Amino acid sequence: MRLALSIAALLAAAPAAAQSPSFADHPPLHQLAAEVSPDAEHATIARLVGFGTRHTLSDTASNTRGIGAARRWVAARFAEYAKACGGCLTIETPAETATGPRIPKPTEIVDVLAIQRGTTDPERVVVISGHLDSRVSDVMNATADAPGANDDGSGTAEVLEAARVLSRHRFPATIVYAVLSGEEQGLYGGHVLAGYAAAHDWRVEADLNNDIDGNTEGTSGLRDNTHVRVFSEGTRTTETAAEADRRRYNGGEVDSPSRNLARFMDRLADRYLTNLDVVMVYRTDRFSRGSDQVEMLKAGYPAVRVTEAVENYHRQHQDVRIENGIRYGDVIEGVDFPYLAQVTRLNVVTLAALASAPAPPTGVEISGAVSSDTTVKWNPVPGAAAYRVWWRGTTDPQWRYNRLVTGATEALLKDINIDDSFFGVAAISADGYESPVVFPGRAGTFEREPPRKP
Repeated sequence: MRLALSIAALLAAAPAAAQSPSFADHPPLHQLAAEVSPDAEHATIARLVGFGTRHTLSDTASNTRGIGAARRWVAARFAEYAKACGGCLTIETPAETATGPRIPKPTEIVDVLAIQRGTTDPERVVVISGHLDSRVSDVMNATADAPGANDDGSGTAEVLEAARVLSRHRFPATIVYAVLSGEEQGLYGGHVLAGYAAAHDWRVEADLNNDIDGNTEGTSGLRDNTHVRVFSEGTRTTETAAEADRRRYNGGEVDSPSRNLARFMDRLADRYLTNLDVVMVYRTDRFSRGSDQVEMLKAGYPAVRVTEAVENYHRQHQDVRIENGIRYGDVIEGVDFPYLAQVTRLNVVTLAALASAPAPPTGVEISGAVSSDTTVKWNPVPGAAAYRVWWRGTTDPQWRYNRLVTGATEALLKDINIDDSFFGVAAISADGYESPVVFPGRAGTFEREPPRKP
């Protein structure tokens, strides 16, 4: 799976200040994208719809209907993939009992996880998630048919397909395939996942949360099968008051780790996908709406929400019916499977690239006040053969310029004024896989908590 691309070759090709993008091209990532099957995802969603309803409060004892049957089926699919890869997947079902405004009596919320341990850096974790539960117009109606083909059968299908494709390969970091429950009742599945990650000391580098990814016809009739939205927070949810004061003064409002994860995905899409462009949305989620990545952000983990470019609100949170000539309901006919496969390819390529690269650098600092030059420093990263220092104008949406650095954890950028640019650092493996860019200080760190003092 690993591509041999020497740092010497990168150096030979790199000017002192190259313009972005500069990602090395990795044939294995093209191969992984090609392995995604829209037919497999169609079969998955058809099976999910066949459970009638997957409402969080629905039957858990039946083997044919309700969320209990659905989650056991998901676990069985993971088990099949585990058998095919020689036991490379460990299946876990973390759970907690919850009550709340949409859960009137104590209910067990169960997530289904398949964990593919990394070969050399297993405590570093990248996650893909989607939610299993579904609903109709009345969020408390646990008995009516709630197909949930797109919301979020699409996300569940993406998680399963990513597991099928990626479990055939090995990666330095751990990949977690997470099918969550309880999203429609209050993001409970995301809370369970975040708690499990914290309890097991995971160093979560990214959570790619997929929710509503398979529709290409908007409510107005507008069609779009060439774009996908990636939502990311601008400032860290867990930012303290002191960190906010520093960030407001020196910058970082658009450089949280989640935002730089979104930039990472955007650049990968440009290189490895055809006819699918990432639209970066500078919001944690859609206006006044949310999904399970919110709970991961609250726990301090970088996370983004991946969702289709145009939504059809006749097909979301609706009883299945025809009214005034309009078809309502989240049925399988509303899913565009070639498009869903494209979004899945974006996830697969992102997971593989993240899990193959070194960890994002820590301890990134800049200095250069009252100087014509800027100095960037960072801590050494295990497994990194080189680093790339990035900078851009303060109003540029993407990283624009870069300089390759080997044999050092410091770079002096001559005649680059610290006042006029934003800066960051990425780590690069010996075979050329590059981490997301890390903005200096707590505003941009991928670390969940500040380093403990000795």
